[in-house]
Amino acid sequence: MLKIASYNLHKCRGLTGPHAPLRNLAVIRALDPDIIALQEVDFRYGARPEALPRKLIQAETGLVPADITGTTDSSLGWHGQTILMRPHLAEQAVLRRLPLPGLEPRGAVALRLPGLTVIGAHLGLARSSRRAQLARITARAGRIGGDHIALMGDFNEWRDDRGLESLAGFKVIAPGPSWPAPLPRLRLDRMALSSGLEVLETGVFTEAGARDASDHLPIWARINLP
Repeated sequence: MLKIASYNLHKCRGLTGPHAPLRNLAVIRALDPDIIALQEVDFRYGARPEALPRKLIQAETGLVPADITGTTDSSLGWHGQTILMRPHLAEQAVLRRLPLPGLEPRGAVALRLPGLTVIGAHLGLARSSRRAQLARITARAGRIGGDHIALMGDFNEWRDDRGLESLAGFKVIAPGPSWPAPLPRLRLDRMALSSGLEVLETGVFTEAGARDASDHLPIWARINLP
């Protein structure tokens, strides 16, 4: 059994600021996932330096970041994304970067483990871009990950009946409203799991100051591998 999660950090600025990454690390520590896909871990402009300090992650959460070549030498993630995991999983992990089409620079990260591939994604603001990005991810997923795939992230999609057509072969999970964090109304954060994965429990995490640490709340699921 694994607990997987996804969390858009909003550059560790809460809803409006200031920059306070210890709040986000406290949320991740309390959530206690085995694997968590993170979005907006870097600042957006210039050299895109890390907004979530790499040196604090393991001490504060017990997790380690995936070994990834960042957007720049000072970035933690690629296009603002990384995946954290327990150290024993990191010893077995292989990570790949997936460029995505769209109006804005976007990319996904794919973490391959024995028996499971986790893909973290932050999809575009335009539905046409999101459709193209999901089509690219699902086309590549089988070649990267084999049979068992967990795609998760900020899908930027608030509708259940539009924009997700490429996920027809997956179980799409939107545990509940996750944005905006202080008073969530929209289910922007989702997971898409391949049919062989058993979902035991899902939820939106609201504890440990999560409503103040970002503009998104984390989502999570407990899954069984076949």
